[in-house]
Amino acid sequence: MFSFLKSRAYSIGVDIGDDSLKLAQLANNDKGVCIIAGRTEKRPESVKPGSAAWQRWAVDAIREAMANHGFRSRNVIASIPANDVFIDHVKVGAQFYSKSRNGSAQLPTNDEKLSQVILSKVKQKLPFESDDAMIKYLPTEDDNVLVMATERKIIDRHLAIYEKAGLTIKSIGAWPAALATCYTRFFGRRKADLQAIVMLLDIGPNHTNLVICRHKNPLFAYSIPIGAKQLDDERIVTRLVLELTACRRQFASMYRSAQVERLIFLSGPAVDANTCTTIAKQMEIQAQMGDCLAAVEIENPYRSGIDRRNGNANVNWAIAFGLSLL
Repeated sequence: MFSFLKSRAYSIGVDIGDDSLKLAQLANNDKGVCIIAGRTEKRPESVKPGSAAWQRWAVDAIREAMANHGFRSRNVIASIPANDVFIDHVKVGAQFYSKSRNGSAQLPTNDEKLSQVILSKVKQKLPFESDDAMIKYLPTEDDNVLVMATERKIIDRHLAIYEKAGLTIKSIGAWPAALATCYTRFFGRRKADLQAIVMLLDIGPNHTNLVICRHKNPLFAYSIPIGAKQLDDERIVTRLVLELTACRRQFASMYRSAQVERLIFLSGPAVDANTCTTIAKQMEIQAQMGDCLAAVEIENPYRSGIDRRNGNANVNWAIAFGLSLL
């Protein structure tokens, strides 16, 4: 009881994908990270993603969760679904880097000239008009920058959902950063993990999100339109492995001195373990399962909306948990 009272709550992480809606609020107590509340809802098949009906469904689902499942605040950190985010990797000149106090190179994120250079490199690749884009970039290593862009109308659509649901949006979090944060907090806590390069796989029903990171810093990200629903076909598994291998090869060309050391499946039991084993064997890489729900304490299973004994145990919580921790 007393640890419950003393726990420090994070914001609510909201992961709205094409297939489902997930909300999760984590906290720190005297035992580590615990979950205060969580809720997941599958999108009705009759509701088209991105439609007005989809927005109404999301608003109603969020309101129900906030009313009945013990969330402690209305502050949220949300993400845009990976299939609505354009991602590219560009190299910029060393003149944009400055030296931090410890001597490491840092890329300023508010440099107007740098923003113009990045825009010029991705403008022709964008699947929408650059004037309609919201562009965010993350400095990585070796003069590389991870660039993410989304249409403004999509962001406005998500912001409208949170406003109508009575939530306060703290920020829109990048899904690669959420996955890297989830890994760091639960599976990358050893001293040896601080410099290790790992590949994170977040396999959803219809997409596989890949992040290669050094601890909490994403270096490479990509979303592949192959998900768990298709992976009962061996040919599709092989196609996914080919896509992952191509990403690994591209990463190696960008970071000459870096090598992926480990593969971590952040989807936990939401994806068949034998499928994960097959992927790891075909890629010839050391791998581990990363079940983030098993890594946290549930303070009050009866009120939180999450119980490991029911269907929530097979839900992929990685992005929602990572967003809450950002």
